[in-house]
Amino acid sequence: MRRTKIAITIGAAVIAAAATAGAASASGRIARREGVQQGRIAQGIASGQLTAREAVRLERREVGLNREVGAMRRANGGVLTPGERGLVNRQQNRLSHGIWRLKHNDRRR
Repeated sequence: MRRTKIAITIGAAVIAAAATAGAASASGRIARREGVQQGRIAQGIASGQLTAREAVRLERREVGLNREVGAMRRANGGVLTPGERGLVNRQQNRLSHGIWRLKHNDRRR
């Protein structure tokens, strides 16, 4: 009986740790992707592929997404639900496509 309780407790702890690690890695993925996209915007400005107006527009979209992620986290005690992570991923995909599109529209500064 005692061994069963210990095994159940250990199992529950392992599951809880795995769930927490999954949420933390998703958080890191969002932040890492944000950094990569910021780098792409900066590179576009430096190379002349993005005009100042295009860069400002992309930065505003990035800020809006960051605010939305922050609001979602505040609403859920610092954690994004799987549905919210999917939503953020789709929004980051759209932003990434927007960066590509503006960098390749043949406008120069």
